[in-house]
Amino acid sequence: MSDRILVFYGSYRSDRMGVRLADYIVSGLRARGDDVELVDAKVVDLPMLDRMYKEYPKGTAPAAMEALAEKIRTADAFVFVTGEYNWGPQPGLKNLTDHFLEEWFWRPAAIASYSAGRFSGVRSGTVWHSILSEMGMVVVSSTLAVGPISQTLDAAGKPTGPAGESLERSFDRFADDLAWWTEAARAQRGRKAPPY
Repeated sequence: MSDRILVFYGSYRSDRMGVRLADYIVSGLRARGDDVELVDAKVVDLPMLDRMYKEYPKGTAPAAMEALAEKIRTADAFVFVTGEYNWGPQPGLKNLTDHFLEEWFWRPAAIASYSAGRFSGVRSGTVWHSILSEMGMVVVSSTLAVGPISQTLDAAGKPTGPAGESLERSFDRFADDLAWWTEAARAQRGRKAPPY
């Protein structure tokens, strides 16, 4: 059975390098047979959070929000690609994510972080872990940390040099971990309805 996975990316910058990592993950998961879609916060372009999706009367949420809610509800798992801005996650990704709550529940999530520097966004990834857990997702222990991003992936999202080789060695474990939890969550939901 093919897993339906949404890969979220949140930079709004004009010269976005992290999209290389998002593209790499989408390509890698597709090669494993998964049904994968990139959700780019800049393209979706939700407004700064005023009302969550659940706070709109049924059928009145903005079209982009309604469409994304349906995608989230029907996904088996999520990957969040987060850059590091001043030790924290990108505001575009956080804003997009905060528009929803119950839609995320009882599915696994994985985190891939990146930065222009040698810390590879790990501080942002650490913060993101607690955010996703609070939002009802099971966060897998395997992560990807990429940095410097420009020395790891080329403009087409292809690994380059020793850093790219390291990323390729790490990807299978990352994807295997997510796949295991995705299968476990799907099986458990089939046996027993979530408690809330």
